[in-house]
Amino acid sequence: MRSILVQAGQDRQNSARIDTALAITRATGGHLTLLIDTPLDLYVTTNPYGGTYVATNELEKAIAADDALGRALEGKLANGDVPFDVCKMEGAPLDAMLAAAGLADLIVVSRSCGYAGELAIEASCPVLVLNAAALPMPLDVACVAWDGGVQGARALRGAMPLLKACNDVRVLTVGGENKGDFPQTDPLRYLACHGIKAELTELAKGRLVEDAIAGEVARLGAQLLVMGAYSHTRLREFVFGGVTRHFLELSAGPALLLAH
Repeated sequence: MRSILVQAGQDRQNSARIDTALAITRATGGHLTLLIDTPLDLYVTTNPYGGTYVATNELEKAIAADDALGRALEGKLANGDVPFDVCKMEGAPLDAMLAAAGLADLIVVSRSCGYAGELAIEASCPVLVLNAAALPMPLDVACVAWDGGVQGARALRGAMPLLKACNDVRVLTVGGENKGDFPQTDPLRYLACHGIKAELTELAKGRLVEDAIAGEVARLGAQLLVMGAYSHTRLREFVFGGVTRHFLELSAGPALLLAH
């Protein structure tokens, strides 16, 4: 995890994302790319007769504001200990992030961005989805939601640099069910190979899987939940599985490390 891409913008969660991305980049000895996107299509409208109208004044203000943000970030990080670059794009937010993430090892976004789930499905690397607060490093408690699926295995592999700096790692399964190809004990064996001692917790079945996992995550006070990103369709508009959707829609809760 040496190439970190972070969503940079004018929103309130910007500082939390950048602080988290800086901490991860510093811990892994990597390189940070800050993506500032000014989606031009927000300022272009089409009338019923096929004509187009560009809100020129608003577009110019947005570009100027994002240019100022880029300069401010460059000034803030220039004398720091993390190598970085600032990337500027003008496409739709999801498309811009995917275009910039071709060689990224990790993408950092906020839940509030509105496209975190689709990004996790389409990106070739894991996606770290933050709530309003920065993710502390090192972590105190992290949970891995495990159902034996390929997606969960990819998420676990992608989370290793974060889990290595974690004091307490818990692997959570629900009701002994295993929908995928990997046994329940495989995550423990894999983590042990990387020098990480983890505990397996089998949660009782009898309620929704997402409720069982959420309850245990809350009880443990976990700051990170590692899980596979699932969808029921590969069409552009994704309908997420209940567990993925549940945690993406939470207004609070742990940060998510998602991979598809």
